[in-house]
Amino acid sequence: MNNLLSIHTVRFVVLILLQVLLFSNINFMGYINPYPYVLFIFLFPVKNNRMVFILISFLLGLFIDMFLDSGGIHAAAAVTIAFIRPAALKFSFGAVYDHQAVKFNNVDFGQRVTYISILTIIHHFILFSLEIFNFSKILLVLQNTLFSSIFTIILCLLISIIFSGSNKK
Repeated sequence: MNNLLSIHTVRFVVLILLQVLLFSNINFMGYINPYPYVLFIFLFPVKNNRMVFILISFLLGLFIDMFLDSGGIHAAAAVTIAFIRPAALKFSFGAVYDHQAVKFNNVDFGQRVTYISILTIIHHFILFSLEIFNFSKILLVLQNTLFSSIFTIILCLLISIIFSGSNKK
């Protein structure tokens, strides 16, 4: 349990630092930004207390907001995907999730892509909706959501493949 706690603590801190120091400075074509810090929410253990998980997700988003001076939009998006995560898990993994036996290293690649894609698109839509906060600019929200989601999904898949591959050896 102590080892698991330290792994998640290190993942929490490293993803915040990577987001703040590296990925937030990428502004490809003016509107494409990756947000791989959501990988912490995706990979958090399924069996843990749901309220603690939502609180940790809020803290993750809050730390990102504090460093990026973004006024709470990351916290709102992180809490939302933490709250709807069980529905995304059930949709993506079906019976495996019902038995609380989801291990991200052992699931099919297609199921992993579906799961990460659903939550990333929802996260980004909420994030950009709150950032732009103008219904007349819905096309800009959708454009930012689409392109940043593609970039984030690819990055999250690459990171999860790299680190899950090192655990199998």
